[in-house]
Amino acid sequence: MKPFFRTFFSLVLLALAPVLAGAQVTVRMSDDPVDVARWIETRFGKGQIPPFSFVYGGKHSSALLPRWSYSSTKLESDDPDRIEYLYAYTDRSTGLKVECRVKGYPSFHAVEWVLNFTQTGKKDTPILEDVRVTDFRMTYPHSGEVIVHHAEGNHITKNDFAPHSTPLVAGETFAMMPEGGRSSQGQFLPFFNIQTPGGQGVVVAIGWTGTWFADIDKVGDRGFALRSGMKTMRLYLHPDESIRTPSIGLLFWQGDDRMVGNNAFRRFVRVHQARKVDGKPATYPLSFSFNYRDPAPCTEYSCLTADWAIAMVNRYKRFELVPDVFWLDAGWTAGASDYRNGKSWANTNGNWTIDSTRFPEGLRPVADAVHKAGAKFMVWFEPERVVKGTQWAVDYPQWMLDKELPATDKSESRDWLLFDMGNTEAREWLQEYIGDMIEQNGIDYYRQDFNMEPDKYWARYDEPDRIGMKEIRHIEGLYAFWDYLLERFPGLLIDNCASGGRRLDLETIKRSAPLWRSDYYHYDDPDGYQCHNFGLSFFLPFHGTGILQTDPYSFRSSMSSALICNWKITEPNVSFFDMQARIDEYRRVRDYFLEDYYPLTELEGTTRDDIWLAYQYDRPSDGTGIVVAFRRAACPDPALTVRLSGIDASRNYSVYNFDTGESVTVPGAELASGYVLTLPEPRGSMLLRYKLAE
Repeated sequence: MKPFFRTFFSLVLLALAPVLAGAQVTVRMSDDPVDVARWIETRFGKGQIPPFSFVYGGKHSSALLPRWSYSSTKLESDDPDRIEYLYAYTDRSTGLKVECRVKGYPSFHAVEWVLNFTQTGKKDTPILEDVRVTDFRMTYPHSGEVIVHHAEGNHITKNDFAPHSTPLVAGETFAMMPEGGRSSQGQFLPFFNIQTPGGQGVVVAIGWTGTWFADIDKVGDRGFALRSGMKTMRLYLHPDESIRTPSIGLLFWQGDDRMVGNNAFRRFVRVHQARKVDGKPATYPLSFSFNYRDPAPCTEYSCLTADWAIAMVNRYKRFELVPDVFWLDAGWTAGASDYRNGKSWANTNGNWTIDSTRFPEGLRPVADAVHKAGAKFMVWFEPERVVKGTQWAVDYPQWMLDKELPATDKSESRDWLLFDMGNTEAREWLQEYIGDMIEQNGIDYYRQDFNMEPDKYWARYDEPDRIGMKEIRHIEGLYAFWDYLLERFPGLLIDNCASGGRRLDLETIKRSAPLWRSDYYHYDDPDGYQCHNFGLSFFLPFHGTGILQTDPYSFRSSMSSALICNWKITEPNVSFFDMQARIDEYRRVRDYFLEDYYPLTELEGTTRDDIWLAYQYDRPSDGTGIVVAFRRAACPDPALTVRLSGIDASRNYSVYNFDTGESVTVPGAELASGYVLTLPEPRGSMLLRYKLAE
């Protein structure tokens, strides 16, 4: 080859090298607010490399997509604040079609998308792998530190959902993923806020109720690179076969305080993501139970009878303590009450018939009593975990997945099977079965638990060169199952429990809420519930937990936008006056837990018992809000100075103290720059409500 052509060829290869290697798209941000419509059209327009990537037949999508057929369709939207597009890329040679459905929310400067892959050809596709639903760099006009504000997932500990802030370091990838196949189990929630130089950033939300990943790298001194998707996926598709991938949400924000982004996301969830009933965001309930674990040694509700449940409802009504919901948790199924032989709800899961001895007419009489009292009826189910030897395991073995374990493993979980939600026949049978139970028994709200780690089951049943398919099909099946129930019962609410809050992500919060956000069982440790509320509220407005005590410190520690009172109104040392006082207080402030959230104390070390912990919920629409503060048992300081957000420093405020019943007038400048809270005794709490003075 002549020198000239050799040089020219080398220059061409050098220019094409980023494409051949799989270059990340660079999104250059400005100081202006993001125009969502323009952002979408620019990123996904014809001739552009989109902000996602994959490897197909050994070649990177950045080299493939420019040669594939392309179409863009603007879709009709029933929401005036939502724009929708469908972008399609099709390989003419093999028939693989990639569809990206994109939604934009101009008022929130937010965008979300999800990818679907379909084989339209007549042969199996080449291998599809390394699918990244986000694969781009963002650069900014200002240099400086990039910080990832993230939260821990659920460990069933006091530290669940603890907030953290991690500065990106050049040359080091900040990697996040969950554990065990449940989306918020382990070290990370699939929600995080990337704060960038110049007073702006982006909140990222991942929607995948299995094993997702997110890798973030520092890019120079002006930005970051984000790669995310499903952790393990390498497969081919059969003709006419389709799969979906994790969804992604990005909310762009501007401001000096990262809480601008967090609160914009909380509002976005409330307005556009959360379950709606009659066209309005659902209100998740204040719930009462039926004498939890009563009497010993019964577990959960394994000794409950219909007569006793009805008597409990009437007793609560007698003392003017009617909640939104009466909650029947685990233990109502056949075999769960055989405690003399070591049986419980946990090791009889899969016997999905109602115990006919304790409930001879099913659950309908209990539901009727609940409805007569003016409340709704919620019932617990756990259909995905099936214990060997139970009804479903024996009757439907073809729908069960087992996992490989060493012979030395003697754990209880070796007797557990996974109901195959990815089997269409099984899932359609399940949704009809559960739907009919809901209808026949007068159940209003559905609680779904999931006390197992599914990843090993999925991995065992993946076929060669179809790695990740079992996980994909199971997650698709879960969404289809929930969507069926929500469509069949328009007023239905779903409580999403997976050993507490271990399945929280962008897809599950569209359909459900975690009303029992952690299985942290230390009911005598309300400090743990404070920690959980403190951390999870950074991202999610809808969540709840339980409470056994009636003292103000314990009760306020559990107060959230939803609440479950596991009181025992039959015990002689429990005062129904205390119960009435706590519920009255909760109803007066409950709606504030959906408003803008601000931590008032340090983010690190929240589990210590020698600190104050405090937080604020502010309602910008009317200038009101609440402050909830706790002086813990070993805290030596009787006073805490807080600086409230959302305050008009030029106005005066009336501050009401729920403990003293007194109101004082305080200058807004004092509330914003330093307001002193005082609790003379350790293990004390304070609840304040403020409003603009007349």
